[in-house]
Parts: sequence; structure tokens; C-alpha cells
Amino acid sequence: MAITGIGSGLDISTIVSALVGAEGAPKTAQLNRLEKASTEKFTALGSFRSALSTFQTTLKDLSSAALYEKRTATTGDSSIFSVKADSKATSGSYSVQVFNLAQSSKVALRGVDDPTAAVGTGTLTISAGEKTLNVDIGDSNSSLSGIRDAINAAGKDSGISATIVTDPSGSAGSRLVLSSTASGTGNDITVSVDSDATDTGDLGVLAYTPPATSDFVPAAPTDPREARVISYARDANFAIDGISVSSATNEIADAIEGVTITLKKAQTQESLDAATTVSLNVSQDKAGIKKSLQSFVDGYNSLMSTINSLTNVTPVGGDEGEPLAAALVGDASVRSVLSNLRNEMATAGTGSVRILSDLGISTQRDGSLLLDADKLDTALSENFDAVGEFLAGDQGMMTRLSAKIEPYAKSGGILETRNTSLQNTLADIDDQRERLTTRLASLEARLLTQFNAMDALVANLSSTSDYLTGQLANLPGVVKQDS
Repeated sequence: MAITGIGSGLDISTIVSALVGAEGAPKTAQLNRLEKASTEKFTALGSFRSALSTFQTTLKDLSSAALYEKRTATTGDSSIFSVKADSKATSGSYSVQVFNLAQSSKVALRGVDDPTAAVGTGTLTISAGEKTLNVDIGDSNSSLSGIRDAINAAGKDSGISATIVTDPSGSAGSRLVLSSTASGTGNDITVSVDSDATDTGDLGVLAYTPPATSDFVPAAPTDPREARVISYARDANFAIDGISVSSATNEIADAIEGVTITLKKAQTQESLDAATTVSLNVSQDKAGIKKSLQSFVDGYNSLMSTINSLTNVTPVGGDEGEPLAAALVGDASVRSVLSNLRNEMATAGTGSVRILSDLGISTQRDGSLLLDADKLDTALSENFDAVGEFLAGDQGMMTRLSAKIEPYAKSGGILETRNTSLQNTLADIDDQRERLTTRLASLEARLLTQFNAMDALVANLSSTSDYLTGQLANLPGVVKQDS
């Protein structure tokens, strides 16, 4: 750094810095204030918009007619069956008896000595109801394990599979066990064989047709290696209000309109008249509506809490201190949203449920909402349809409240447009700072040049003065003063 002020004795660097600082201070302070205010308002508007969006989600849930069409279904014994209902279900109570579950077919084919030895070649035709599987068995897969793998490869899309079960004692040998996923009467597994009889064996030993039975109880084989039924394919049999019903599966969706019953366990094998019953109840989903209305109250209170924090004015230092004002004090958007919401909430409907207080929702002194659960229970019990009409639909209160929020909270709406403008302001502040820095740097350079020129001039004048003083002192007749 150059040493300045030698000629004049002035601290030129300090003087220039002070002048430059004085020139830039007002604009810098202005930009700092503008940046602080813009940043605070940008953050506050973002919080306000987020709170509005959260509350709007709750409103949209309550404005949907589907909420009031929901039905809830309960079972007296969930270990016997489970149940669910949709909007088509009618409220009511039913008595259910479950005699047996639907089951699929499983058979064990005739046992062989060695699962790795060749059984035979040919074609296995495996049928389970309408499903038929043709499996070609050649020399490369003629063992029991090869046949198992071939069946599983061919049957992966038809629900037919095979495993090998081996008796350690050897009496039953190793046997192929076939399973089907198709439940219901008439879906029993049968195996027919088109065998190529050779010296290596006869694939025909695996042919099997289960014996017919009326009670679906597998017969005990006399020969431990004999093919046998492990389980017959069977319909589920149950009764609803004493009416006998059967189903090929354990999930029944067409016995009671709008109700799906999933059978889990046979309740009894007794006769229809003697069997005990399990209750099935279908009712309006009042609990779901209560939960949603409590969410509305909580959401509104949360929104008000956010607004209060963004518009709060805090006194400082008594009456003479300047209060601290939050970023959105007096903000037009906040005032408009609050006014619109309060007006809609005070607008009365025309049905038996006219205002929020009919649902037990009241306004407290601090502006928050409070839900009276008992009063809401009464309204839901006595005027269930009217509750839905008041809250939901195109003219429902929740739809109207959501419509008042939409212009502010939506993408491209009022609040997003304002935040975009604030972002532009913050970007412009950065540009102004850059221009100010450039201008002050130019000023500093100009002042340094001027002061240094002055300093050089002073140095020259001082040198000339010293020279002239010396010359005058040496003139004849000049009396020198004692130093």
C-alpha cells in the first residue's frame, strides 16, 4: 500500500475512508432496512400460505360427499370373520353362522422308492376344475424331483404346484404332493397319464382321480404308498339370518350389498337350528365424521395461531418504547382472508342444521373454536343427512370456506405472486449493492488522486519555501537570528 500524506502530514487514507463511508452510509442503511423488511415479509407470507394450504386440505376432506356416505362394519368375533362396508351398504344388523371354510385341493400321489430314480416318461395331464396343465416328461426329467420341477415351471401361472414329501421310515416312500390355489367344490385335482412304457418305468403309477365323497373327509388309505386325498376342494358354507349361503372362496362380496365378509374360521359343525351366531353390524361412519370435524377445529385454531404470531405487536420499554411489530401487521391479504372466513362461518344454512353451533362448534373469546362432542353426537344421531348437506357439496360450508382460501393459497395465486415480487425486490437489492460498491470504489480512487495531488503540491511548496529561506539567509547584510 502506498504511503500518503508525507508532504502535508495529513492521514489521507483515513480521511478518504471517512468521506467514502459517509457517502455510502445512507444508501447502505436504506438497503439493509429494505432487505430486512422484505426477507421478514417473504418468510411470513410463506408461513401464512403454508398454514392456509394445510387448513384447506382439511376443508376439502369435509366437503367431499363420500365422507358422509361411508359405512362402518363390525363383527362380533373377528376370529370367525372380518367385515368391511362401502357406500352402497345399508345400515343394519345380521346374524352369521360359519359351518366350514372354502378350501382348495391337495393330493399325494403314489409313493416311490427313490426320488432321484427314473419314474417313467410321457405326458402328465393335471386338472383342477377349469384349469388343465399338460407336462411333458422325458428322459432328462423323468425322476420324481425332475417331474416336480417340470410341474412347478409349467404351473406357476395356473396356481398348480408340486412338492416332494419323503417318509424317513421308508414305508410310504417319496411321494409327489400336488396343490391348487383354486378353492370351491368341483376344483379337485386329478392326474391322468399318457405313458411311454419303457424298461425304466411306467409314468402311469402317478395317475390319480380322487374318490367322490359327500362329506369331504379324505378316506384313510390301507396301503401307505397308495395315492390319497389330503384335502378336497370345497365351498364355504355359512348362513346369514338363517339363510344358507355357499361360496367358492372365503371372501364374499355379494351376499350383502356393499358388504365384504372374509371368513377366517369355521364356527361350528352343528346343525343350522342349533348353531350359535356371530353378529355383523353395518352403520353410518359417525366416528369418521367426528374425527374430521375435530380436525377442522384443530386446523382452524392452528391457522389462527399462525396468523396471530405473524400479526402480533409487542410493546417494548413501556409507553415510550417503540413496539416490535410482526411482519404482517396490517397486511391486506391477512385481513381479507380472516374477514372472508368469518363471514362464511357466520352464514346460516336452510336445513335442520343451519350453523356450526348446531354441531357443537362454538367460538371462544380468544377467537378459537371448541367442539362439544356430546352435542355433535346428538346432531349425528338425529340429523345425520342434514349434517352432510350443511357441510358438503357445492354449496356446503366447507366448500365455501375452501373457495375463499383458494385465490390466496393456490399456485400462481395472490400470496405466491407477492412472494415472487419480494424475491425480485431482494434480487434488486443485491444489484443496488453491487452498483453502490462500484460507485464508492470510483469515489475512493478519485479522492485519493485529488488528495495525493494536493499532498505533492504541498510538498513542492514546502521545498521551495525552505530553499528561498536558505537563500535569503545567505544574502550579505542579513542579520541571522540566533536559533
